[in-house]
Amino acid sequence: MFKSQIAVRGASSMISRRMLSSSRVVSNAAAAAAAPVERLKTFKIYRWNPDTPEEKPYLKEYKVDLSKTGPMVLDALLKIKNEQDATLTFRRSCREGICGSCAMNIDGRNTLACLCRIEQDESKDSKIYPLPHMFVVRDLVPDLTLFYKQYKAIEPYLQRDSVPEDGKENLQTIEDRKKLDGMYECILCACCSTSCPSYWWNQQEYLGPAVLMQAYRWMADSRDLATDKRREMLQNSMSLYRCHTIMNCARTCPKGLNPGLAIARIKKEMSF
Repeated sequence: MFKSQIAVRGASSMISRRMLSSSRVVSNAAAAAAAPVERLKTFKIYRWNPDTPEEKPYLKEYKVDLSKTGPMVLDALLKIKNEQDATLTFRRSCREGICGSCAMNIDGRNTLACLCRIEQDESKDSKIYPLPHMFVVRDLVPDLTLFYKQYKAIEPYLQRDSVPEDGKENLQTIEDRKKLDGMYECILCACCSTSCPSYWWNQQEYLGPAVLMQAYRWMADSRDLATDKRREMLQNSMSLYRCHTIMNCARTCPKGLNPGLAIARIKKEMSF
């Protein structure tokens, strides 16, 4: 009787071990099936280091697994910097298309890395350069000193000789406020200006589409009383009239704005 009990217990123990082993095999197979398939995509990124000026700029290749990164190019750049090459240099801040910091040339188009989706075809390499026709500080960081200097030159702030009688705020009608739509949203990322051939050739004197659109934003503002002064600043052969309506600015703007239209409106007002 005692031996039979031992035999039964041994058999049940063996069965439980087999069941546990088979369950482990099933769970391992399920885990393997659930694991994402590796999808490697090549990113060729412009590299240049001012500390070694004797070395020419070059494209460096990085492999990124698309199944383990976010959908945007900025996600891939951050993954490369964090996991592969900490020396890779680029600007970024808000990650939501508001600050304009991560403007660069991606696959031939000026755009924001945080708004540009990664091409999901792994067989196609993605090439990333800094904004074109600008001096480079390092890698993907352009020197925007002149761009901001030109923006400052148009005096982009409200100018009035008087204040409201109640001392509170300068009011305007709903219709006048709507005139600013499509201009105030500009984030000064410089994508449009650096895509403009006229700006490439004459950027020391031509203000470029981004700055000119901001100039018209204040000319069109009913609360501003310095319109004549602003027109006089643009009344020369270079600041405004180098625009030849190539319209690269409107095609490349990551916010969907139309600087070319604002420039055309300035020219129309200047002609009268």
